[in-house]
Formats: sequence, C-alpha cells, structure tokens
Amino acid sequence: MSTWAEPVSFASVWERAVAGRADEVFLVFETPSGDVARWSYGDFDEAVDRVAGTLAALGAGPGAAVHLALTNSPTFVAAWLAASRLSAWIVPSDPMGRTPELAGHIERTRPAVGLCAGVRAGTYRAAVAEAGRDDLPVIEIDEADTALEPFDALPLTASDRPEPGLRDRAAVMFTSGTTGRPKGVEVTQANYAFAGKVMAEAAQLAPDDRQLVVLPLFHANAQYYSFASAIWTGASVALMPAFSASGFLPAAARHSATCASLFAAPIRMILARGGPSQGVRLHHCWYAQNIAADQYSTVAQWFGCRPRQLYGMTETIPAVLTDESADPHHASMGRVSPGCAVDVQDTSGGSVEPGVVGEMVVGGEPGVTLFAGYLDAPDITAASFRDGWFLTGDRAVRDDTGRHYFDGRRSDVLKVSGESVSIVEVESTLVEHPDVLEAAVVGRPDEIRDEVPVAFVVAADPSAPPSVAELAAWCEARLAKAKRPVTITLLDELPRTSVGKIRKFLLTERAAAQVR
Repeated sequence: MSTWAEPVSFASVWERAVAGRADEVFLVFETPSGDVARWSYGDFDEAVDRVAGTLAALGAGPGAAVHLALTNSPTFVAAWLAASRLSAWIVPSDPMGRTPELAGHIERTRPAVGLCAGVRAGTYRAAVAEAGRDDLPVIEIDEADTALEPFDALPLTASDRPEPGLRDRAAVMFTSGTTGRPKGVEVTQANYAFAGKVMAEAAQLAPDDRQLVVLPLFHANAQYYSFASAIWTGASVALMPAFSASGFLPAAARHSATCASLFAAPIRMILARGGPSQGVRLHHCWYAQNIAADQYSTVAQWFGCRPRQLYGMTETIPAVLTDESADPHHASMGRVSPGCAVDVQDTSGGSVEPGVVGEMVVGGEPGVTLFAGYLDAPDITAASFRDGWFLTGDRAVRDDTGRHYFDGRRSDVLKVSGESVSIVEVESTLVEHPDVLEAAVVGRPDEIRDEVPVAFVVAADPSAPPSVAELAAWCEARLAKAKRPVTITLLDELPRTSVGKIRKFLLTERAAAQVR
C-alpha cells in the first residue's frame, strides 16, 4: 500500500502559504447581493487570528470542538482555519438542517462554541436546548458579513499558537445521511494536508490558478478538492454563497476562475437551466458520478475544457481515483491518484482480474492518508476495514489500462428472481433517452420475484415530458426482462441532500407505498 513519506499538519500548510504568498489573493467572496470582497493571504491570516482569539476566549482550545452551521461565507473559512491553528476541530453541519439533526451533532460532539446564521438562530438555539447544552456559547453570524464583526476579542498572537500534532483531530464530518443515522468521520491535521497535496498534484494546480467554489463548504468536496488544494499550492479561491445553475458559468467568467469541482447533478442542472457564457477561462473541472456522453460533450463545449471524473469519499480523504487531463472519458472514474492505493476485490479479499466486477477498497494509514475512524464507534470503524483495506461499499470494474468504471453500491444490486440486476445499468439506460434529464431506480419487495426495479424519472423539458409508455418501450428494447422497471414515475425533481446526493430511501418508501 502507498504511504505518504512526509506528513505535515494543515495548520503548517496554511502558515507556509501565508509566508510565501502574503500579498497574493487568497479569497474572493461574492455576497448574495453581488458585492465582492477580496483578501490576500496576509490579510486573511489577520482575520484568522481575530477569529482564533475570540474562539479561544470562549474555550475553544486544543482538542475542543467548534460547531459550524453556516453557508458558504468568509466566516466559515476563517473559523475553519482558526480552529486548525488552535489545534481545535470543526463540526460542519448542514446550515439548513432541522432542529433534531443539529441537536444530534451538538450532542455527539459536545462543542465549546457554536456558530450559526442570525436568520436561522431560532432553529439553532432550539437544537442547542434539545441537546441539553444551554451553556453553549453561540455566535450569530451575518453570512454576508465581510468584516467578521462579531470576532472582537484580542487576536491570537504567534507566541500563543499551539503546535498541532499530525494526528490531532481537525474535523468531524457527518455523512450525508441518504440512508440511516449519519456516521461522524474523524479528519486529522495530516488528512487535510494530504488531501490538498494529492488534489493539487492531480489537477496540476499552479499558484496563478483560481478555484471556483459553489458546492457547500460543510461538505468534504469543497474542503478537500478546492480549498485544501488551493492552500497547498498558494492559489486563490472564488467563493460563491450558493450554487446557481444559470449563474455558474457567468460567475466563472466574472471571477476569472480556472478550476472548479462539481457533481453530476449540478452539471445536469447547468445543462437544463444554464447556457454558454462569454469569457469563461476554465481549463480544469472535476466532477463526481457519471453523466451521459451527449451531456459530457455539451458541457465540455460550454466550459471550454474536458471535465475529469473522480472518485472519493469523506473517509478516503483525497479522491483516490482521478481521470487524467490528456484523455478523460465521461464514464470512467479514472486511475489511481498519485500517492493513493486502490484495489478491486472479491468478497474474500482477493484482487479480481481486469473486466471482473468487485468492491473498491482503499489502502493507507488511518489518521494520515485515510480518515482516523468513526466518532465514538470503534466497532463500526473496525468492521469497515478488511486486512488493512477500507471497504468503500462501491462496486467497480477496471480495464487493462487501470481505468475504473463505477458499477453501483453493494446495495445497488437487486436480486430479481435470483438474477443480479445493477441499478446503475437501469438508470443509465433511462438517462440515455433524449427526453430524460435524470433517473433514479430503487428496489421494491415482490412476493414472486423477491424484489423488482422501480424507476423515477425527471424530464429534460418539463413542459414536454416523455410518456410512461414511451419510456417503458425504450427499456423493453434495451434491457432484459428482469432489468425493466415495473413502474416508471415522472417527478419534477428527485429528492436530494444539500450536496446533491439522491435520498433513495425516500424513493424506496414511495415505491413500497405504490402497492399498498
């Protein structure tokens, strides 16, 4: 397995960037009203010390947690870097989360201080009370504030900075919760630094590059792939408060962005609601999850570059698979990223041959190149590894050249009358229909066939959707009988988490209700 020869702390990576790029732009932030603020690395470092001083005064010293329920904002970035400098750790929650979800995160992580938006303070304070933490200091933030006004304690001085250890906890990020109770993924100082190194090298990032960040900062993608890589390189970031399908390319042009990172779902939204824009200078864009060949062709024209697919999880730290710039393929997750270790194995832990489907497993050193473990869950952590390999639960096949192709989750394989049916294959077939924007397929219990596929489809043009009969005929001409959806339901949109993952458990519940 691959190891990282010289691990460093994320705090030291930031300090190195500040020392070498003090007068160069670090952050450009566009407020919801369209105002733009800019900070150099040196200017933002002063803001980090101000935030660190306030957090420390409230008890957020080494080993303490700082809970963040914030949208994309300068405060989020400064609080993240300040916690890292203090050898504390952040707990980023979905800022639009409901009281029970926020209360669960607060109760499980016992933060020293919480940061929330003033406009959502009622929900947040209700969560604090539900968690039994009436003593928790809460700082209410205006997320459009570019002066970071609430942080008025004496700034942290260089002599007061602790020396963070490589394996010191730097974050606990809760998985998105598309199924059951979210797990808390423990991320260390070395983890963030490793993510930055690998992703910067995979993207061939240079100091004059500018990342466009539209995905939510509380999620690993924006932290690992965009911010950590920019900081590792000394590049800059243009931060948008939220994703806008119609506004993505104009924002890229407006802020002279050269790099970006997306999921398949936002790309489909851009294709459906956006359009080409003058002045776009993107030369690189990551994306996760497959898009159709015609969608890829169009987006490559609009972006001015051929996007590159990747594969990673919060637990794997960087994307452990990244497609290459020379010849990216729209359906491939790429090859093993430099410094990472990936295998495709059978259920006994043996490597499978090219062309054979198996489970993707990731090697590395927990707390350095892999996540440190799941919060307060040693049994779950142990069960997620086999012979030192982290079990992703994702199925893939690789070819003779080392390219990997996604074949679904272990749970994405249905047993229909004893025959294995890949949900991904059925979804891909539906998406290939010219009038379909996206599709999701789930399993439904069946008394005769054990389970059957059920499809939910979003039309490319809501005003002229395909008929269910047309889609059924399309599947009949392309799929074996066991793979054909028994019902197809047209939806205006698929239910999603805040980072675009489909909440399939809601569709499963809806599918089950169809036969009641």
